[in-house]
Amino acid sequence: MKLAKRSVVMLVFALLCMLQVATAQSTKLEAPYSHPLNLVMQDIMNYVSYGLTVVLLLAAARLGARQRTPFYVLIVLASMVAAFGEPIYDVCMMLWFYAPGMVSLFTAFGIPQPIWAHSGYAVLYAFPALCICNQIYKGTMTRSKLFAWAGAELFMSCVFEMLGINFGTYCYWGPHVFRIFNYPIIIAILEAAQTICFSVAAANLRQRVHSSSGLLALFVLFPLTMIGINGGAGMPMIVAIHLEHATPMLVAIGTLISVVFALVAIRFAAAMLPTGIAEGQSGGRAAGSRQEGEAVCPVGRK
Repeated sequence: MKLAKRSVVMLVFALLCMLQVATAQSTKLEAPYSHPLNLVMQDIMNYVSYGLTVVLLLAAARLGARQRTPFYVLIVLASMVAAFGEPIYDVCMMLWFYAPGMVSLFTAFGIPQPIWAHSGYAVLYAFPALCICNQIYKGTMTRSKLFAWAGAELFMSCVFEMLGINFGTYCYWGPHVFRIFNYPIIIAILEAAQTICFSVAAANLRQRVHSSSGLLALFVLFPLTMIGINGGAGMPMIVAIHLEHATPMLVAIGTLISVVFALVAIRFAAAMLPTGIAEGQSGGRAAGSRQEGEAVCPVGRK
């Protein structure tokens, strides 16, 4: 019965996707350079996102103090620093921040960057990463829970970006397909894969380093997973939307391939989950260092 219901839902979704592709038009698109910015929404994005970031940093510091590690604070800071790479993402995904009246930190590739991009990275990516890494450290994370977190990140991305798009702060102006409330759903899927892969990679890094300085690799790890997943798994879609003669069907095919790639990335990340990390083991002390003379318990045996 459950299988039949799932099949019906998938069939309806497929038919809706096919209808959207069939009715879409292949036209020459251009970024909306002069589109007005919703200044009220800009203020909301600035103040709310930075307020949440401060709360997140305090929570990360408190959690780190309990486990005697700067790991969690560094995750938040690494995500915010990685936001300087947002222009690369914008070019690939054909994203444009509405410029008139924007409070901008810098401009790259001709795309002005809002100051809330950095706090947005912390809220959208670092928050779930903290939760996932903490569960991995405690040994309570399972593959099914990791998949649930992927779904949660997808939902968070949809809410965050649909609000930003539909209340006039930016848009995805390319010939994307499978949009929900003007938001290409492939973006949320790739962001979910990015966050899951970063979280698992960060947890593995924490387990293996023996000093606080080793955790500084998080500042490299975050952009690697960000660009690697979005640019790697998203490659078929990115190429399709940038084709000189892009058609809805070609974009749909590229997008569906990227969906498969993203799901494969999540599945392989789940296969690399550290297991059996207990309180007091190397991951709990300062950045994974252990006290002199303390025995190291092999993963999965404690």
